[in-house]
This record gives sequence, C-alpha cells and structure tokens, in this order.
Amino acid sequence: MGQRENFRWEGDGPRGSSPSHRQRLRSLLDVRSVAGQVFVLQLALAVLLVVAAVLALVFQAQGATMREARQRSIVGVETFAHAPGTLAAMKSAHPTALLQPRAESARKPSGLGLNTVTPVVDTGHHVVGRVPAGIRPAKADERIADQLPLLLGSAAGALLLAVAGTALVNRRLRRQTHGLDPAAMYRMYDHHHAVLHAVREGVLIVSSDGRLLLANDEARRLLELPADAEENRRPIADLGLEPRLSALLTSGREATDEVHLSGDRLLAVNVRPTAPYGGPAGSAVTLRDTTELRALTGRAAVAQERLRLIHDAGLRIGTTLDVGRTAAELADVAVPRFADVVTVELLEPVLRGDEPESGTAADLRRMAVRGVPPESAIYQVGDVIRFVPGTPMAASLESRRPVLVEDLRRSDTWRRQDLEGTQRVLDARIRSLIAVPLQARGVVLGLANFWRSDHADDFEEEDLSFAEELAARAAISIDNARRYTREHTTAVTLQRSLLPQTLPEQSALEVAHRYLPAQAGVGGDWFDVIPLPGARVALVVGDVVGHGLHAAATMGRLRTAVHNFSALDLPPDELLSHLDELVSHIDTDEARAASGEAGGRGEGVEETVRPGTGSDTDRARPDAGRTGITGATCLYAIYEPVAGRVTLARAGHPGPAVVHPDGAVTFPEVPVSPPLGLGGSVPVETAELTLPQGSRLVLYTNGLVEDRDRDIGTGLDQLRTVLATGADRTPEQTCAAVLDAMLSEHPSDDIALLVARTHLLGPSRVAEWEVSSDPAAVAPVRAACLRTLESWGLEALEFTTELILSELITNAIRYGAQPIRVRLLHDRALICEVSDGTSASPHLRRAATTDEGGRGLFLVAQFAQRWGTRYTPGGKVIWTEQSLDEGRPERGPDAADDVLDQWDDVPAL
Repeated sequence: MGQRENFRWEGDGPRGSSPSHRQRLRSLLDVRSVAGQVFVLQLALAVLLVVAAVLALVFQAQGATMREARQRSIVGVETFAHAPGTLAAMKSAHPTALLQPRAESARKPSGLGLNTVTPVVDTGHHVVGRVPAGIRPAKADERIADQLPLLLGSAAGALLLAVAGTALVNRRLRRQTHGLDPAAMYRMYDHHHAVLHAVREGVLIVSSDGRLLLANDEARRLLELPADAEENRRPIADLGLEPRLSALLTSGREATDEVHLSGDRLLAVNVRPTAPYGGPAGSAVTLRDTTELRALTGRAAVAQERLRLIHDAGLRIGTTLDVGRTAAELADVAVPRFADVVTVELLEPVLRGDEPESGTAADLRRMAVRGVPPESAIYQVGDVIRFVPGTPMAASLESRRPVLVEDLRRSDTWRRQDLEGTQRVLDARIRSLIAVPLQARGVVLGLANFWRSDHADDFEEEDLSFAEELAARAAISIDNARRYTREHTTAVTLQRSLLPQTLPEQSALEVAHRYLPAQAGVGGDWFDVIPLPGARVALVVGDVVGHGLHAAATMGRLRTAVHNFSALDLPPDELLSHLDELVSHIDTDEARAASGEAGGRGEGVEETVRPGTGSDTDRARPDAGRTGITGATCLYAIYEPVAGRVTLARAGHPGPAVVHPDGAVTFPEVPVSPPLGLGGSVPVETAELTLPQGSRLVLYTNGLVEDRDRDIGTGLDQLRTVLATGADRTPEQTCAAVLDAMLSEHPSDDIALLVARTHLLGPSRVAEWEVSSDPAAVAPVRAACLRTLESWGLEALEFTTELILSELITNAIRYGAQPIRVRLLHDRALICEVSDGTSASPHLRRAATTDEGGRGLFLVAQFAQRWGTRYTPGGKVIWTEQSLDEGRPERGPDAADDVLDQWDDVPAL
C-alpha cells in the first residue's frame, strides 16, 4: 500500500497542482463528457471493424485454401494416374500391394487427403481404376493464423489514432467549455437565459458593425423594440431609437450612467466593450429606468437621512446633565437637517430642577435659538414667554400633541402672539411651523418649535411624527438633566450646610479656604479648622469616595466624628484610627441594609423599566447604583504655636505642601496609611515638622491636582510652580492663584483647598515653671504666676487663677509623678496647664454635704471657662481656659460655702 501511495506517473506534479496523466485519462474516459462519449463511439466502431475484418479474412482464407487444395489435388491425381507403371500395376493381379506404398509416400509430403477421384484408363479408353485425393483443413487454419497479427496490429493502430484524436478533441472542448460537461452546459444555458430575462435592467449585445445580437425582455420593454429585431440582427440605426441614444450604442465607447431620453423615459445607460473579456468585438449595454426609480429614491433618501438624524440626536443630545445645554443641543441637531430655524422654551420650574405643572398660562423661558441671529428673533435667549391662548404653541402645550401650520401667511391664530414680531418672521421668508411639546413620563417640560423658510419644502403631515420623535428623545435628556439639577442642588445645599460656615477665631494660624463642587455631582470633600487647648489648632482635609447625597451625608458624619475626637484632644494617629473604625462600621451597616433590602424584594422579581429610564436616569442620579461607600481619605494636622511644630498623619490622602518664608516649596514626607475603612490592623504613623513664622501650610484634596486629563505627578508640579511664584501672598491670595492656575473647565471631582499661614506665640506670652513634689512648693509657684499675670495686665484674673492653680498643682503633687510643670499662655484666653508624669485622669463629680473632699475639680470647672485633659507620651496635661475680658465670676451657691478642697482621690483612667 505504501508503494502504491507513493507511486506517481512520470511528469505528474505535486498534489494540488495541475491534473496528472491518470487524471487526464480518467477525464478522457468519463462517458459523461463530450470527449468520453466520442471516445466510446470510436472504440465501438474500431471493435466492430476488427470483428468484421476477422470474419472476412476467415471466409476469404477458407475459400482460397479450398481452391488451392482442389487444384493441387487434381494435379496430383492426374500426375499419379498417368505416371508410368500405374496402368500396369492396376492391371496386375495385386494392384493394391503395388500402388498402396507409392500412394502413401506421395500423400504424406503433400498433405492431401482422398477427397478427389481421377479415373485411370488404358489405351482403349477403358477405365482401369480410380485415383482419389483431398484437402487437409489444418492447412486453411494455419493460413488464417498467419494473417491475424497484421490485422490486430492494424486495429490497435487505428484504436490508438482514435484515442489520440479523442484526446485532442477533449482538450479543445474543455478549453472552449471551461471543463463543463453537457449537462452542466445545458443547466448553465438555462440559468443564464432565465437570469437574462428576469433582471429588471435592460441588456443588449451589439456587434462591432452596429447590429443587435441579443436583447432581453426588459430592454425590449424600455426601448419598445420590434419582435424580429434580434432574430434578423437588425442595425441599431433601424430600430427607431433617439438619435443620441442610437449613436451611443453604435459608437463602441464606454459610458457609465449616461442619461438618455427614450420616448417618455429617462434611461441610465452603461456601455462596456466585450472584447477585453474574451468575447467577440462588440458592446454590452445595460439600461435602467431612472424615471420609475426617482420617486422611490427620493423617499428612501429622506427616510435614510432621518434615520441618521435620529441616530445623531441620540449621540449629541444629552451629553451633559445641564438643562440649558441639552435644549441647545436639540436645536443644534435639527438645524439645518430638519428645519431652517429652531427655538426651544422650557418651563421655569424645570430650570430649578422641579417638576412643572402643565398649563397654557405657565411661564416659559427661551433656552435656544438656532438658524437666525439671536438678536433678530422675536424673543431672545433668556426671555420669559407666556403664549397667548389659541396660538399654535399654546394649543400644542394644552393638547400635548404637535401642531402643524403649513403656511404662516394664512394663519391668523399664530399672529395673535405678537403682530409686529410675527411680521418680521414673515419678512424673513419663514413659511412653515411645527410646534411640539417636550414631555417625558407624561409631564410637559417645554416646547420645541421647528420653522422652515420658502427655499425649502413646507412641513407636511408626515413630518409631524418625526418632529415628535426628535422632541421625545430630547425631552428624556432634559428630564434627566432636570432631575439631576434637583438632586445636585439638594446635594450642594447639604454639602455646604455641613461645611464650616465661618472659621473659628484663633491666633495661631491665618487661614483661607475654598470649596468647589464638581459639575458631575457633589462629592464628599470637606475641610475644617478646629481650635484645640493650649492655643493649638487642628487642620483637617478629607474626601469621601463617591458623589451625591450619600457622599455629602457621610461627609457630615465624618466631620462630626472628627470634631468629637478632637474634643478628646487625641493625637493625629489615634484620631485617624478611631475614624477608620467608624468608617468600617458605616460600610458594614450599609452593606447589611442593602442586603436586607435586596432580600426583601424576593427572588425572581423583575423591575419594569419605563421608557426614558435606565442608563440615562442612573446617570442623572448622583447616588444611583450605590451599594455603600468604599472608604474615605483624611489628613489631620495639629499646629502648636509655642514651638511652631506641626504633627501630621494621613490616611490615603495627598500630603501637604509647605511654602517657606523665602518662597521655597516642599512636599514633606508624611507616612501614608490606607484609606479610612480599609486600614484594618495597619497602624497609622505620624510626622512632625517645625515651621518658621510666616510659613504657609497648604492642604488639598486630590481633585485639585488630579483630573481625567492630568495625572497627580503633573498636578503636583503645577502646584509647586504656582506656590513658588508668590512668596509674599496672603492665604486668600494663594487660594485664588492656585485655583486660577489649576482649575479645569469641567472639574470631575470636588476641590477642597486650605491655606494656613503660621504664627508663633512669643516668649513674652509664655511662662513655665518646674514644680517639686513638696507641697510647700505650691505657694512660690502660685506667687510667681500672680506676678506674671500682673506683667500681662491680667490682674482681674488673679483670684480665679490662684484658685485654679492651687487645686491643680496640689493634685499633681499628691497623685501625680515627676516631672511636674506649670505653664501659662497669654493668647485669646488665659491658659493654665499643669502636667505630670502619670496617665491617670481625674473626673468631675458633685460632692455630698457630708463629704470632706471631692470639691476641688468642681470648683475649677465653675471658675474656668473650659477645662480638660490631654495625654502626652510622658504623661498628661490638665488645662483650663479663662476669658480675658471677664473679671472674677460670681460664685455659685456651692462655692459660697465651700473652701478649696482637694481632688477626688479616685482617678479615672
């Protein structure tokens, strides 16, 4: 098998190449082809001729053999009969004994039999005896066998000639028929004939001498040809065609869609020569009746253009969530492809985001005019319009259906609105109008008016449905923008109400701020300035992930939490850790609520989506698709004006920028922790900076330095450049310069910016003492403090300060540990601080009348404006604040009878 598979005729190409000898032989012997049928016929004729020749040869050889044998027999018999001694032997007593041996010796060499008899006579003419002789048949067969090779060779040669002739015929036929067998050629002819007469285009074949060779039925109909035009091969010039058309058909030149008149028809004629495509010299002509197609083509073109316009309207209308911009986009799409002039008016509540109440007496505001200069319109963009009852516009609003005015010149109702203004419209050659209400979800939002001038076709009834479809698409986008405007306004209001309305008074920092909501939706950015005990100030900037009401509400919760944690006087790292835990709880609670809400709807329940909702509606809702916040970022910094030290910590938030008094801008390295809600067990790290007086600390959210067209690296470089160009700017000027240089045209995220210039609390306003653990040290320290108050001009506060310091120092000596320090700060208030080396904190309680102690801290709280405890790495600080413009406060009823007492001896950890 392997040898057979590898066998190949000599001269065969590889598989897939031209046919081999075997394949050609098979095609030659295939009786389905013309050559195969010719070969079979020739083979049959050759075989028949060979058989006839063999039979003729047999019969001829047998006759010739018999004649020759007979002649030889006669000669032999006569010779034997007249031979000497034959007569004497026959007359002897024993003739057989004498003649038999001689007869056998003569018969065997001659091959004769005894079939011929000759008499032997004597001299008296008496028959003495007879001599017989015959033919042996074997001699005739041998004669035939000798001639058969020549006959068969001649037959084989004739057969080979027949095969060679058939091969030549087969090759020529295949070249002329492209390898098709008779059945395929018959089917192809039928198919081509059917197609030729079935097509709706006329087809002509014209010879090179201008005669008609072929015409299909459509050509006969279009040219009204006589029945015998094709059969008689009549000249084209004799067919009665238009001269220009006849000249084109006989010219032999190429033509493409040339329009020629034929009777009352306009024919599009195409002419191509046939010779380059293997045919005889001549031309192939196709004819198409453009008269019949003109109306259909016009209607199809209009329908196609309107489909494109509807498609473009879906892409170009509603690109923003701005009501006015969406109305203008409707006008831009419709001019000039559907109307020459378009005006759009919206009801006043729509502009505010409210849902309007329908009615013809409602006020509308013009939002867009396209197709004419805005100043030439009857009403300008921004004008408030109230349409007069009975006008087409009022009728459209009332009926909620489009209204057509085919000829404005004959419309008295339209002119009721403004006789002078409508005359200007007519003078501008405006002739036709369609007024369509803009309505979505069954609510009318406004009106769109489409106008056409006299250089275009007037509007017709069939234009109403298209105008209504175009207006409906725009109305959905306007309604989405309206709903977004409402929620955006609500979110902005909520956001601004949750942000600081005014900054608290403090002397450590000069602060300026900016907050800009994103156009795509209010986010959760916030900032804060929180005064802390000890003349310190906390600066906070944060960003809640997401947009809309949910982000704004979450921002308010986080801002409140920061205030509460700041009231505990927590360091930045601890505050952010608590805030991280709070955000995690918020996420968990909202995830559970969302899961319960989804489960409450049940399985297998599908929500029906009304037209006009879906993705557009979701886009209009700032909190659409919300499943809970995914985190927030925050930067918390505490500035201490005595030492000019800033302690910072950040959770996923951009680091601050520092502008030094000499104008140098740096971005200090602050360890970054994961965003709030994602931190988990990762500890928050802090960084400390010491800033000279006059430095500017710049805090911001990522919306300032990062945008869709700008990465954060580029944004930081731009911020550095802006900050470095104005070393002497105030914080307010710095905020303005930064936003002018870095604010994009359409910000995609909120921006919160906080700029604080540092101030130091001078040494003359700070007094500090070390206190030993001896109770006797209380009096000297108290006396030194009173002298300091006198130098500051605060004699009015000496009594309350003496009382407060006595209680705090005594408590530190009794219950605290070294080192014990006392510090007085003269700021907007008088601040007294007593620190020790323990972390146990006292707590306020009301002592009973029978208690000997426990009233000291109560008295401190009564005489101080504020008081509290803060922890340090080495212990704690008990502080109080007293207002500078207050003298000795009136003593309460409890204080009137009580004397200074000691701290409660039950510390609270």
